[in-house]
Amino acid sequence: MQIQTESLIKACKKGNQIAQMQLYDTYCNAMFTVASRYLNNEEDAKDAMQEGFLKAFVNLSNYKPEATFGAWLKRIVINQCLDVLKKRQIEFFDVEVSELQITNEDDWSFNTNVSKKDILNAIEQLNEKHKIVIKLYLIEGYDHAEISEILEIPIKTSRTHLRRGKLKLQEFLKPKYNEARY
Repeated sequence: MQIQTESLIKACKKGNQIAQMQLYDTYCNAMFTVASRYLNNEEDAKDAMQEGFLKAFVNLSNYKPEATFGAWLKRIVINQCLDVLKKRQIEFFDVEVSELQITNEDDWSFNTNVSKKDILNAIEQLNEKHKIVIKLYLIEGYDHAEISEILEIPIKTSRTHLRRGKLKLQEFLKPKYNEARY
C-alpha cells in the first residue's frame, strides 16, 4: 500500500489528475470520518475534507515520507476543521490551573458496563474547547505539545482542557455506570 501511495504521490506532483483521484478515493472515507469527529454537520465535514485535500495537493511538495501520507493528510484535515471552528468564534484562552490537581492523564479506563458509543456520545456533550482537546488527545493520539501547536495555545492550557473534559466525561458517564450496577 505504501509503495502504491508513494508512486501516486510522485504522479500527483507531476500534475497527474488521475493519480489525484486515486489518492482521493483511497483516503476520502477516512478523512471524512476525521472531519465528522470535529464538525457535527455532514456538509461542513465534507467541505472541510475537500478543502483539506485541495491544500494537500497544492502543498504536496512539502510532504516528507518520514510520516505516512495518511497521517500528513489527517493533520491537514484536522487543521481545516479547526479553522472552521475558529471562524465560529471558538476561542481557546489560557486558563488558570492552580486549583487543579494533576492526575494520571493516561488513565482513560472506563467501567466495562459503559460502551464505546456511550463514551463517544458523552464526548459530544462537552463544550467545544474540551471536546476538541479530548478528540485530539484521545482519538487522534496527539500529545500536549502537538495540541498546543495545532490550537496555538500553551501546553498547560491543553492539559487543563483535557483534565476538565475528562472530569466532565466522568460526570456524564456516572449515571450509565450506576444504571449498569443494578
